[in-house]
Amino acid sequence: MKKFVIPFVTLAFVLLMNSCMGSKEVPYFQNIDHISLADSRGLYDAKIMPKDMLTITVNTVNQEAARPFNLTVSRSLNNTGEIASGGGMLQGYLVDNDGYINFPVVGKIHVLGLTKRECEDRILSKIMPYMNEAEKPIVTVRMSSYRVTVIGEIGSRVIPVSTEKMSIIEAIASAGDLGLQGRRDNVLLIREDESGQKSIHRFNLNDGNILNDPYYYLQQNDIIYVQPNRVKAKSAGIGASTNMWFTFVGIVTSVASLLVNVLKD
Repeated sequence: MKKFVIPFVTLAFVLLMNSCMGSKEVPYFQNIDHISLADSRGLYDAKIMPKDMLTITVNTVNQEAARPFNLTVSRSLNNTGEIASGGGMLQGYLVDNDGYINFPVVGKIHVLGLTKRECEDRILSKIMPYMNEAEKPIVTVRMSSYRVTVIGEIGSRVIPVSTEKMSIIEAIASAGDLGLQGRRDNVLLIREDESGQKSIHRFNLNDGNILNDPYYYLQQNDIIYVQPNRVKAKSAGIGASTNMWFTFVGIVTSVASLLVNVLKD
């Protein structure tokens, strides 16, 4: 009888702890009506980092003038088995550890720490000496490898960011939102800067001031970790200790039964 009572008591205890979870641990932005959002004013622009993959295109009135600056990688072969001239895709430019890309014709260009617009302007200034102003060149830069990672009590997912802008709230929503077992007041951000130095920052999603947080918008390659709340952590500990207790009791019972059978003989 005792063997069936223990699991029942354990389950009842876990359910009781869940029901006792304070309502203040669940809602986001609890004090949003009583704070100033003045510090949140401003538009976010991502900065180029080492190991970013950039897609860069140059367009001109006469496309032949832009061709030397638009390297492509062909994806098909012609009837003779040679690489076909058409049907290619634009080649990406990997930013090296020193912040440079190797651009056709002009050579190395330093782009580390630039926004997309700043990078476009710098490349334009480098290619202008090689063409006529009448061509009216337009440079377009995209960060094609922009992504953030979320793990923990929210699942595990790498989220591509096509707009080059994602907030902590958008990342959580893209991963499916936190369940009741995810801790909202201590969400961990792990970030690496352009020198390779790691740093951490913690968010409190219950606090509306998160909208004023300078880390509100995520940087490419950021990692978000959602910890289990105390109910989940305690229930996991209870489950582990209960399993160990059952194992111990099972061993003792088996040994006792064996001894009883031996002594009877």
